[in-house]
Amino acid sequence: MQSDDIRIRAATTADAEQLLAIYAPYVSKTAITFEYETPSLAAFQERIENTLKRYPYIVAEKNGEILGYAYTGAFVGRAAYDWAAEVSIYLKESRRGIGLGRMLYGALEELSKAQHILNLNACIGYPEHEDTYLTRNSVQFHAHLGYAIVGRFHKCGYKFGTWYDMVWMEKLLGEHPDVPAPLIPFPELRGKMGDKA
Repeated sequence: MQSDDIRIRAATTADAEQLLAIYAPYVSKTAITFEYETPSLAAFQERIENTLKRYPYIVAEKNGEILGYAYTGAFVGRAAYDWAAEVSIYLKESRRGIGLGRMLYGALEELSKAQHILNLNACIGYPEHEDTYLTRNSVQFHAHLGYAIVGRFHKCGYKFGTWYDMVWMEKLLGEHPDVPAPLIPFPELRGKMGDKA
């Protein structure tokens, strides 16, 4: 997928260094992720590799520079949840507000539909009062894309000396049939779709 010289493609472990450089400021400067320590390059490569065994992990790239990335993962991890997936997205600090998030999520939704996933769920840190570490921008972004808050956990995350809430947001991608089609793991989907995945 391509738009205005921005190409959306599947990530590889070779992208880990650029992706980790995007992620690290979210760990060290924000409560967007509740992770305290930036993972090692090897650990980050392993995360990418593990995700790609079953789910899409995609990047937005322009002239070889990765501007952001998004991926889905198991929602809870039991077999009955196969048709639901958790979404995550991270954009380069200097590249926010130019439509990359919408582009990445649009591609992720199409891939998820092709996998027969019906529910996308986002787990989002939520401040009682906005501060320098966490605003409500992520919730607003997801709401703009059709997600709705379906649950809120109070003061469940502690970072930078502050207790933060967490909300779950959900988007339904289609009707829920009496008997859903089986999930297609991402590697099989890529084989069927060729360059589109």
